[in-house]
Amino acid sequence: MPNIIHYRNRCIGCGICYELQPELWRMSKKDGKATLLRAVKKKDVYVLELTRHHVQKSKETAEACPVRIIKVN
Repeated sequence: MPNIIHYRNRCIGCGICYELQPELWRMSKKDGKATLLRAVKKKDVYVLELTRHHVQKSKETAEACPVRIIKVN
């Protein structure tokens, strides 16, 4: 299964991920950064296993991120 990886510590809080995929992302009211919902923290990154339904849109979201901190593999 493909994964989406989020390097949250480098997030600038632009919100494009939330705009493109609100079912997977939220913007934190605490620090203004994006949060990948239901993700598991592994070291300094957050990882979420994707369903086939979310893979293509997640790739588009990763490409839209201005600081390139979202990866799909």
